[in-house]
Amino acid sequence: MTTAAPRPVSLSPSPGRAPRVRTAGSGDAAALAELSRPFARSGALRERPDSLYAARAAEFLVAVGSDGGIEGCAGLRVHEGERGRAGVLYNFCVAGHRQGCGVGGALLRTALALGRAQALGALFTATTGDGRLFRRYGFVPVTVRQAPPVWAESLDPRRNALILSRTL
Repeated sequence: MTTAAPRPVSLSPSPGRAPRVRTAGSGDAAALAELSRPFARSGALRERPDSLYAARAAEFLVAVGSDGGIEGCAGLRVHEGERGRAGVLYNFCVAGHRQGCGVGGALLRTALALGRAQALGALFTATTGDGRLFRRYGFVPVTVRQAPPVWAESLDPRRNALILSRTL
């Protein structure tokens, strides 16, 4: 009797489905708002007006699928302060059908590279989840006092968000 050797299973997305990450443009505002809406409804993201996506489109990184659609996004805002320059990742989300396929990792790797290129000392984020993706990329829990003050003051304490940071 002949048996076939088991073949390794790839846990990463197939090469044809790997997202391309780019900076968003003003024409992406409606798609950013649409992608973010279900996460805001569930409480995973703060509710933001559609006008914010248009006004801050240049702060967003978007993961674009092979069909040209936006599969994920993350805002990256730079804060200048007494502790130097730091970045804050916000509105980080990945379309449900693409979660677990490397889209979040691609966004995060791009944000880290961009933060280094902009000479940021650290990146911060807040999540109502467990922060597993961020922790895989070296983020660690920090106190609100360690975060950029303007951003920290904007956090809603009722959300009980986990604040994470990574030194660049």
